[in-house]
Amino acid sequence: MDLNAAEAATLLELGELDTLKRLYDTHGLRPGGFGLPVDFRRDEETFQKTLAPLPRLARAAAAMGCLRCPTWVLPFSNDLPFAENFDTHRRRLRACAEILGEHGIWLGLEFVGPKTMRVGKKHEFIWNMAGMLELADAIGTGNVGLLLDCWHWYTSHGTVADILALKPQQVVYTHVNDAPAGVPVDEQVDNVRRMPGETGVIDIAGFLGALAKIGYDGPVTAEPFVPSLKELPPVEACRRTSAALDNILASAGLR
Repeated sequence: MDLNAAEAATLLELGELDTLKRLYDTHGLRPGGFGLPVDFRRDEETFQKTLAPLPRLARAAAAMGCLRCPTWVLPFSNDLPFAENFDTHRRRLRACAEILGEHGIWLGLEFVGPKTMRVGKKHEFIWNMAGMLELADAIGTGNVGLLLDCWHWYTSHGTVADILALKPQQVVYTHVNDAPAGVPVDEQVDNVRRMPGETGVIDIAGFLGALAKIGYDGPVTAEPFVPSLKELPPVEACRRTSAALDNILASAGLR
């Protein structure tokens, strides 16, 4: 289960972090990841202001054994041309990765694949696996890899072979979901998705099977963006999501 790093930091400072550890242990849970709390997509002042608390949060996350920090990268900019945007991302994300690295934490970068996210925008930016791996390498801290979402893998026309070519340390975190049936891949809309395995449009078994083959051993988290889930009581929403995860893991031969 993902960690609220701010709450963990407060508990650590109060000397009560063991309470949270026991809560995880009682329910048979392990910390998955914590989202990067830094706004690196806006102006420099905002970036620096939101970067400042990161050492405190990283220290607490590491104390919980939570060593994966995912975030996402916009596939366009209406302000910066590609090269300038790349340099800005490299500089800012390097600052984040250096802080995380001091605590043994990996930074996972998610590319956003749908073509509909880029159409009509002034400057295209990274939107596929190859481009994001190039950025991770350019950051150069040795603790940056991918947040690999099967939705963005599918909408960027990724293949199982692409995943099989990865090293396990290049995948920091994963998301799973499915896509609506009857919609061409280049017309898929980012926030219109389906529960994992619901339609079979995305080859989730191939996706998970390839990750298993390369030795990925991190979280597999559902991110379906299904409005009906929000209308359910939290326990029922969790039950349905858990059942969907169990089904796709079984279909990939991992259960």
